[in-house]
Amino acid sequence: MLTITQALVDQIVAHARQDHPDEACGVVAGPAGSGRPERFIPMLNAARSPTFYEFDSGDLLKLYRDMDDRDEEPVIIYHSHTATEAYPSRTDIAYANEPGAHYVLVSTADADDAGPFQFRSYRIVEGEVTEEEVTVVDAY
Repeated sequence: MLTITQALVDQIVAHARQDHPDEACGVVAGPAGSGRPERFIPMLNAARSPTFYEFDSGDLLKLYRDMDDRDEEPVIIYHSHTATEAYPSRTDIAYANEPGAHYVLVSTADADDAGPFQFRSYRIVEGEVTEEEVTVVDAY
């Protein structure tokens, strides 16, 4: 289960809407071993594509060095889907290389009349996708 603050949900959704029609992407870091998402880190989609996201390799290296310096880890890796539901694509699954992270997808498409966006979380380990419950709280 992913427990996340309303403020972080709002930031992730705002980033997805801002970058639409391109996919948005980013990380929410937290203290190593805590499983608690705390620090919102929007990233640039180096692919600048409505159907694919890619972290810039230099930005990603800086991010991981910064997280190491702060004793943090990527608790959430998020991106948006602009024309499809919030479910990992084959490409998303192939590139999921953080087995401890929650993979959050936001859909900015109203594909199922569920509203202007969907916010869903998954665990992706060795190619296996498991959707998990998301609990939104005011504070930890």
